[in-house]
Amino acid sequence: MKPDLRVDVTKNSIFLDRELSQLMFNRRVLAQAEDKAIPLLERLRYLCIASSNLDEFFEVRVASLLAAASVDGALSEHPALVATLSRISNECHDLVAHQYEILNQEVLPQLQAKGVHLVRHNERNEAQRAWVKEYFEREVRPLLTPIGLDPAHPFPQVVNKSLNFIVALSGKDAFGRGTAIAIVKAPRVLPRVIRLPDHLSKSGGVSFCLLSSIIHAHISDLFAGREVLAYSQFRVTRDSDLWVDEDEVKNLRQALKGELQGRQFGTSVRLEVAKNCPPELSQFLLDQFGLDQSRLYAVNGPVNLVRLTELIDHVNQPSLRFEPFFPGFAPKNPNQDIFSALKKQDILLHHPYQSFQTVIDFIRSAAHDPAVVAIKQTIYRTGMNSDLMDSLITAARQGKEVTVIVELKARFDEEANINWADRLEQAGAQVVYGVVGLKTHAKLALVIRREEGELRFYAHLGTGNYHPTTTKLYTDFGLLTCHPGLAIEVNEVFIHLTSLTKPHKLEHLWLAPFALQNEIIKAIRNEARIARAGRPGRIIVKINALVDESVIRALYAASKDGVKIDLIVRGACTLRPGVPGLSDNIRVRSIIGRFLEHSRIYYFRNDLAHDVMLASADWMSRNLFRRIEVAFPVLDRTLKRRVIAEGLNPYLKDNSNSWELEADGQYLRRKPRAKLPAFSAQHYLMQALGTPSNEAGD
Repeated sequence: MKPDLRVDVTKNSIFLDRELSQLMFNRRVLAQAEDKAIPLLERLRYLCIASSNLDEFFEVRVASLLAAASVDGALSEHPALVATLSRISNECHDLVAHQYEILNQEVLPQLQAKGVHLVRHNERNEAQRAWVKEYFEREVRPLLTPIGLDPAHPFPQVVNKSLNFIVALSGKDAFGRGTAIAIVKAPRVLPRVIRLPDHLSKSGGVSFCLLSSIIHAHISDLFAGREVLAYSQFRVTRDSDLWVDEDEVKNLRQALKGELQGRQFGTSVRLEVAKNCPPELSQFLLDQFGLDQSRLYAVNGPVNLVRLTELIDHVNQPSLRFEPFFPGFAPKNPNQDIFSALKKQDILLHHPYQSFQTVIDFIRSAAHDPAVVAIKQTIYRTGMNSDLMDSLITAARQGKEVTVIVELKARFDEEANINWADRLEQAGAQVVYGVVGLKTHAKLALVIRREEGELRFYAHLGTGNYHPTTTKLYTDFGLLTCHPGLAIEVNEVFIHLTSLTKPHKLEHLWLAPFALQNEIIKAIRNEARIARAGRPGRIIVKINALVDESVIRALYAASKDGVKIDLIVRGACTLRPGVPGLSDNIRVRSIIGRFLEHSRIYYFRNDLAHDVMLASADWMSRNLFRRIEVAFPVLDRTLKRRVIAEGLNPYLKDNSNSWELEADGQYLRRKPRAKLPAFSAQHYLMQALGTPSNEAGD
């Protein structure tokens, strides 16, 4: 029986715990790894995703709590925070144990039955051991630098999340001294998963071994004349949030470049070792990193499950993966350019079911169009390689006015964004970094053309990033429009961000941190007013997280007034649904499927006006007050119906990938009722919007 992950709630509490709510999302991801209906390699991928999520949880959230709870290294002055950290530690230990249980008892044995072998040292035959030894001598040993600890060789700097080994030695070293402990760093340039030659694999299958296993097997070869008494792999997780005093620095980009160099050596927050690591060695490591026993995780397998993604990439067995999916394309006239098409009607794109290529073509066309005089765009995440960014560089080189607002503090994308900022400036683009103290999270692009002696504005507004990889994996909406009201207001937002002046009053866009929370609460209260008047009040919201207390209180009040509320919240949700007298009319569900649910949709019935807003913002205080965010209306009735029909209704019907939040904070997986067929929103949308595989190459 797996341990239940429940949220601590008191009888009078109206909010669930945020951190534990975030961890419950990982529990739902792990459930995908247990789902026998999902192909095996995809189940392994879910394990890797859960491990990556947990890494970030420690690097950011736990690190933040530890920093808040610490005064001169002591936690005793903050009993509430200490209690929270204790609950988190208990739940994380349960989660980690669950991860490795799934890996060792289900996924790896079933992969082995399908001919995919992850071969440990004691499972290798003589031929495999000979090959591994030769690989070690040729590829690994030359790159290893064992460090015997003594006063001249202190404990080395250990990089965040890197693979390392601690070794206990007997006897004396070459100089007659009793150096008892050595540290070996695994080279970061080497792959963590190594494929064995096909002729060494069993019965036509494919075999792999881990770099950690190869080093384990030959670690004694590194210490000639010494006996290895014990050893263990280990990995330390560090605080990875970057911090600069934006009020003090003169150049944010230069300041962040300096901070990036130190990120790998932030404060330690977690230590992972192998389960057979001797207590004295794990305690030695805890002492070195300044951690207590609650931060120790002794795992039954590799200390970094994320690295097993490399195994997934190397296996060529289609039956072990999801069937290939080919996105559809927005309808277009081959004799018509995108600007002519937008003059006739707006274009709504639903990613990844519809290709992001239309947006790339929009910017590329603008870069080469002689009628285009200016392009403006926000960049939060775009990756190391981007056709879209290359088009902006091309436009700048051709003399167009290119303005790019690059968010340098997009977590874990800082380096890529700094590099793009450098290249854009070298090409002649105007690059700015948003507003001091606020992240620019809005997804906006604007193209200005000179047509018949006048300037005309074309805009793209989205719920997701301009990133070539995530647009294939995340569900998001994007709107291309030349509606004068919307496009001109997009330009007003750009002027606001570059000039730092107060934005003009916006009729269509809800802009954070100025108006977004107020507009959301006003729309919720309007539904409550309608319900009190005896007419149907209805709210449907799809977001990634719901933790803002003011918005939650407004939803509670609307529920008590009779408004029917459905919330589709993928991740953390601190609202308690279904509490008598408080939230009887509120349902909360989370959808975990093949794609990561990322779109933000706010729907208010508003006496049959059916107001639909798409947004970059979740309902979190950080989005509403500490970021530049934009929510924008879908004005075209046909497109509005599409958003409801594609982005909301299927998710309310989903009985395959849906989890429902109970009043006590526990999520229960929804299953098809008797005689009702299974329904997956994502599968339905793939069928409805994707390109049939036999047409994908046309």
